Parts: sequence; C-alpha cells; structure tokens
Amino acid sequence: MNTDLRVLTASEWDAWLGCTELAFGGVPLSPESRELYASLAEPQRALGHWDGAECVGTAGAYSFRVTVPGGAAVPAAGVTMVSVAATHRRQGLLTSMMRRQLDDVRSWGEPLAVLLASEPGIYGRFGYGAATSELNLRIDTSRVGLALPPGTDGVRVRRSSPERALGACEAVYARLAAGRPGTPVRRPGWERVAVSDPESRREGGSPLQCVLAERDGEVTGYATFHLRPAWDDAGPRGTVAVRDVAGLDPASYAALWRFLSGIDLMPVVECRNRPADDPVLRLVSDVRRCEVRLRDGLYVRLVDLGAALAARSYRAPLDVVLDVQDAFCPWNAGRWRLTADAGSAAACRRTDDDPGLSLSAGVLGAAYLGGVSLTTLAAAGQVRELRVGALAEAALAFSSDVQPWCPHGF
Repeated sequence: MNTDLRVLTASEWDAWLGCTELAFGGVPLSPESRELYASLAEPQRALGHWDGAECVGTAGAYSFRVTVPGGAAVPAAGVTMVSVAATHRRQGLLTSMMRRQLDDVRSWGEPLAVLLASEPGIYGRFGYGAATSELNLRIDTSRVGLALPPGTDGVRVRRSSPERALGACEAVYARLAAGRPGTPVRRPGWERVAVSDPESRREGGSPLQCVLAERDGEVTGYATFHLRPAWDDAGPRGTVAVRDVAGLDPASYAALWRFLSGIDLMPVVECRNRPADDPVLRLVSDVRRCEVRLRDGLYVRLVDLGAALAARSYRAPLDVVLDVQDAFCPWNAGRWRLTADAGSAAACRRTDDDPGLSLSAGVLGAAYLGGVSLTTLAAAGQVRELRVGALAEAALAFSSDVQPWCPHGF
C-alpha cells in the first residue's frame, strides 16, 4: 500500500490520537486525559502515516531535557505514541517513521532520543538501548517493619489535596531530578501529569490522595497514592497503591514510608516504578516479604554520539577510543576518542587511532546513564575489549553513584 508520511498539523491531532488508541487496545482516553495530552502535544514534532484520509501510523517526540551523570540537563526527544494500525503491519511503516524521526531529531540539535517501550523487543534494531530499570514492590506490612533513621520522629506528615500541594511537590521533584540520571526536567504543564486522576488510573481505588512531609515548616517530601479497600473472611485486605513518594533526606523519606505502611485497614503497600536502588529496600525488615521485581525502564538512543558523550561527566579519568557500529544512524559509526577528567568536562572527537573497545550504538545507549555496566555488557558478548585495560577503565568512568531512573511516563 502507498501511504503518505508527513508532519502532523494541529487539526489532525484527534485522528492521529485515535489511531494510537486503537493500536493500544481501542479503549479511548478519558476526557480528562485527552485534554491533558492535547495541551502537552507538539504537533510540529509528530509524524503520521496516512492512507487516504485514515491515519495508520503515529510517532511523536516531546521536547525534553533529561538529567545525565554529573547533573547536566541534556536536550532529548521524548519519543511517544508510536503505533501502526493492525491493517498496515509489516509494510515498513514503523521503520520509515523511525528513520524520519531520528533525522528530524538530529536536525533539531538534540543529541539524545529516549522512550518507554510497550514491548522490549521493538526498538533495539533502531539503536535504542535499555538504560534504566524499574523496581516494583508489594509489601505485606503485617509482616514487615521499618528500620527508621534518626530524625524520623521530627518530621511531620500532613494531608493535602494533590492540587494544593502541587507547587511544593514540584519543588521537591526539581531538586531530586538534578541528582538522578534519566529523570526528565519537567517543562511547564508537565506537572499536571503528576496529579492527573482519571478513574481509569485508579484501578478500583480512591481518588488520588496526597501527604506532605515537613520539618520546621519546610516541605521536605511528598507521597501520592490511592486506597483500594478489600475484605476477606479474615478481615481487611486493603491496598495502598503508591503513585509517587519522594523525600529530600533520609528521615523525611522514612517518615513517608511509615505513614504509607500504617494506614488502617490497608495491610498491603504496592509500588510501581521505583528506582532500582530505592532506599526502602534497606528500610524494610524482611525484603523477602516484599515481592521485588525489576523490569526495563527508559531506552536511550544516541542521536549525536559525540555531543551526547561530551554532555555527561565521568566518574574517573578516561582516555579511550571507541569503535562504534551504527547502521541506522551511520553518521555515528566509526572511531571516537572519548577523554575526560573525573567530574569535569569531557570531549569526544573523531579519530583514526587504534580502538580500545568495540560496541554498537545501542549498547552504548544502554551504558550511557551509568546504570548498566560495560563490564556486564562485555560478559554478554556485546562489548569487545581491543586494548587490555580499556574495559575496566571505561566501566568505572561510565558508572553512576545512583541508579538512573525515569519516574513517570510520557
């Protein structure tokens, strides 16, 4: 079939979104969610495949800035709402949209593209690598206690409505985002995603609730959550479904978890999408009772390899030549000399020198935020050491003090 691939116009957004909804199961977004995403939409950065008057393929790209190791906020295309109609599969539509989109991102001067994959097997062939993990928890609070750090009793936890607390929560989010690679620096309007509360997101639970942690009148953390009451013959079996929890210091974070774990009639706390190194794993008395599960999170694509590698800082001095394979974005392929002093500016330039490591752009994307070790990737056969010692040097330099994490969808 012949289709027309073109940049979206504002008047085509509803039809474009309808194609996405159909591809993801055919359940329409709630009016509230539709209005929210319409306000965040950037039609000039969205692509659609059209078969006559019918939209049969979609791919969007929000204009984001993402925190990288060292704290810099690097421009990144937040790839979103990628779909192909079931009637038009296996005809090259997805590949053509990925090709056009990455060309566009390069022309916009954005060194990175990032996405959250509906299925992990889709995007590797386009040079994306899984760079973060998400931690899911289910805690039986009737059998699990908390080891609270000093100062926890000095933190006040009080209720607020999510809307009234939004400004204070966003201030906490912004402070934490600067120290966590992978975190989007939210543009105006995106704070509404944090409190969006359509009934479809509650999974049978209460409207979104919020508490704030305070010390000396200053907000030092927050938690948002739903309550899902339930009973069986033995008594209450309700669940606290945590949407988000954040604290600026250990005592504030622990105080929020103490609150969440102590709500009457709710002996289960569920948490989705927490960082892989969440300190709650060290607060609980019995991690075996917490049903811990990891899954892939943010995928990273180096669009301008030299600019991307120079934009982050490195944990140790580094001087390594990378031999990079990149069939989908051939402008990245070849040898690059990456040099850096610990914690300071880096440089990445073309070179003809002998390489120390050989790897693909997708593997480099997986390692970029410091959460996936180059040593681990080498053990999986995805990195080849061509100079003795180069792997250990690069693995240390690329590593991060904290695990990278993307705290919300887009």
